[in-house]
Amino acid sequence: MAGSEKPGAVRGGGRVEAVQPRPPEAYQFRDVLYEKRDWIARITINRPRSYNSYTTATLQEMTLAFQDASWDDGVAVVVLTGAGDKAFCTGGDVKEYAEFYTRRPRDYWKYMGIFAGAIDSVRNCGKPVIARLNGIVAGGGNEFNLACDLAVAADHITLRQVGTRVGSVAAGGATQWLPITIGDRRAREMLFTCDEVTARQALDWGLVNRVVPAADLDKAVDELAQKIIDKFPECTRYTKQQVNYWKDMAWYSTVGHARDWLSLHFMSTEPHEGMTAFVEKRAPRYRELRQRAAEGGFSELLWGPYTRSCHACGATGIPEGFDFCGKCGAKLA
Repeated sequence: MAGSEKPGAVRGGGRVEAVQPRPPEAYQFRDVLYEKRDWIARITINRPRSYNSYTTATLQEMTLAFQDASWDDGVAVVVLTGAGDKAFCTGGDVKEYAEFYTRRPRDYWKYMGIFAGAIDSVRNCGKPVIARLNGIVAGGGNEFNLACDLAVAADHITLRQVGTRVGSVAAGGATQWLPITIGDRRAREMLFTCDEVTARQALDWGLVNRVVPAADLDKAVDELAQKIIDKFPECTRYTKQQVNYWKDMAWYSTVGHARDWLSLHFMSTEPHEGMTAFVEKRAPRYRELRQRAAEGGFSELLWGPYTRSCHACGATGIPEGFDFCGKCGAKLA
């Protein structure tokens, strides 16, 4: 029927311009290095000074890169890694969390949507994704590792979750996928203690596929990629879709709830104390917070519930822990 083509369609070519891949340099990424060559797309988090932690902008760039690799018929395998040799990825930039999201928790809900979209771009890109683990794998970095299909690790790396250390919960993939990857008891140990797991331990537990000397990392990743390239693409894509089943069940049943709970939680004392301590390079006051609650005090809100009023200026909703009005400075009755 004349005029019925969808926007972006090219007559006679059978290609839709809206979903055509672009050359990597067209994206002008700042936080991500993106390369496509010889059937392999390489996506590198390029923030080595911050141990390849990701900001909101980094996640948006990663999503675009994975989307492009997904659409490119010249890409058979995607490799995700971090710049340098110290870190694969250490999760979210805690300085950004402390500066923005503890002050505007409603914006964390928006951020969590961007993060979940980035994770989904890895899992749903239609190409096998290999995590090239070249250094520290921590927090959300391990969640990206879990989102990947395969992982090759240098023998010096460590892996860990850090949520309960910094006032958060690792519900961006770790609480969902660690139990079905390494087993329930091991998952609980990683999540509750935040202890490091060595590369050899990770191999024994099934958290990675291969461990090699750092000098052999690229060779090992390439050997694995070549085996995947020499398989049928549609069969590979659907195989990935099928083996995603249990991860999909765990993820989609919980991530929306996690997004809302974490957004509300960012108003409370735990993320404020945990992330401030991280930025200030000191130990969080875990036991002080526990003691407050044990003694019947307020531990959820930094200065207590908003119960007081000022007789001098009429201000209301003043935290219970205040002795003076924050608006006029009058001593509270």
